Amino acid sequence: MKNNLSAGQLVAIGFMLLAMFLGAGNTIFAPMVGQLAGENTWIAMGGFLITGVGLVLLAIIALAISGGKVETLASRVHPTFGMIFSISLFLTLGPIYVIPRTTSVVFEISIYPIIKEISQSHSLFLFIFSILFILLTILLSLNPSKFVDRLGKLITPIFAVLLLILVVKSFLTPMGSFGEPKVPYITGTFFKGFVEGYYTMDVLAAFIFGGIFIKSIKNLGVTTRKDTAKVFIKAGIITVVGLAILQLSLAWIGASSVNAIGYASNGGEVLANSAVYLFGKGGIFLISTVIFLTGITTNIACLSAVAEYFNRIYPKFTYKKWVLLLAGIGLVITNFGLNTILDMASPILLLLYPIAITLIFLAFTNNLFKGYQSIYVGSVLGSGFVALLDACKEAGILVNFINKTFSFIPLFEIGAGWIVTGLLGAFIGIVVSVLRKPVERKIDIGGEEIS
Repeated sequence: MKNNLSAGQLVAIGFMLLAMFLGAGNTIFAPMVGQLAGENTWIAMGGFLITGVGLVLLAIIALAISGGKVETLASRVHPTFGMIFSISLFLTLGPIYVIPRTTSVVFEISIYPIIKEISQSHSLFLFIFSILFILLTILLSLNPSKFVDRLGKLITPIFAVLLLILVVKSFLTPMGSFGEPKVPYITGTFFKGFVEGYYTMDVLAAFIFGGIFIKSIKNLGVTTRKDTAKVFIKAGIITVVGLAILQLSLAWIGASSVNAIGYASNGGEVLANSAVYLFGKGGIFLISTVIFLTGITTNIACLSAVAEYFNRIYPKFTYKKWVLLLAGIGLVITNFGLNTILDMASPILLLLYPIAITLIFLAFTNNLFKGYQSIYVGSVLGSGFVALLDACKEAGILVNFINKTFSFIPLFEIGAGWIVTGLLGAFIGIVVSVLRKPVERKIDIGGEEIS
């Protein structure tokens, strides 16, 4: 056992964690923010960086001080809620959304632009590619103990250098100036960017990477809870600095690209067309390599983390079997196509993200309100209620009724009403805790029940 890691080891695991977050899907949102926000790009990115980057560090710290397991943190509300929330989270971050989204994005950016001149059979090539890509994911996911070597020391530096080449070129020879902002970034720009940051899924990803990360650093000799938390937080700082630089650079590319390539239908198209504009036909191979490497790292990290979680709660089904089952589900959903995947997942994200953010802030303030369970319950019920309404609206369910009935809630129209109701729920929880103080269950900062 050892208490500290060398600087080189710490950088390696910081890069490993960055590689987990830095997926192909992660790179497609900031360029679209830049294209549509135009002159308002930096205002929009201010909101985007809060949910897409800043809260990632808070999530990592919250997870570290809660024992490294999301179910431990979520169970502070109630054990049943902890189980339901965790299962929903891991399924979304695995076979339902992230693996299909990542695989589809890699195909759309790295493969299809090259082969479409040969054949227009999009569905067939997606099917073939998805089988090969997910098979590679499975093979690389069967031994999570090798993550530091595979991700932190090899793959991350390669795609970081390639992406840096694209970004530096875009600064040295700008494609154009920022244009006029487009809907929905003309008004409410900051909060639109704030909500757009949800779609990176990095805050949710921080929750699910805890288990696989802790396994990796245990292999390096760090085993105590205190030392694990310290390493997790230090690696998290490396991660969020890298993510912030990346997202701002991608937003710059998007905002400066309109004069050169016009408005694109998605962020992947922005990156692909920008790479071709900046480097000629060779640019598509550069961006293809970047997206392929980021995609495979995300798929490996998510599949391993989700399989590890389900193996932990149902050990009779081996880790290898969980890898195969979850990958198979992801393969099926991938072939519905990228647009369908994004449409399916959007309501789920609008429901899970506010609850996750609420849990993060409760973890940080736990000792301020003495860990009373009623405050956890009130806060999550308050934020979760409006999050459910937003999810229903996104899914096209009772949209007019919801807008008319609940428009009185402050910030509701811009997708941030859950903040107000979450605070209201916390206040009600405080009142309940005072009234029920002799029998109220309390939880310490480590997640243990105390009297």
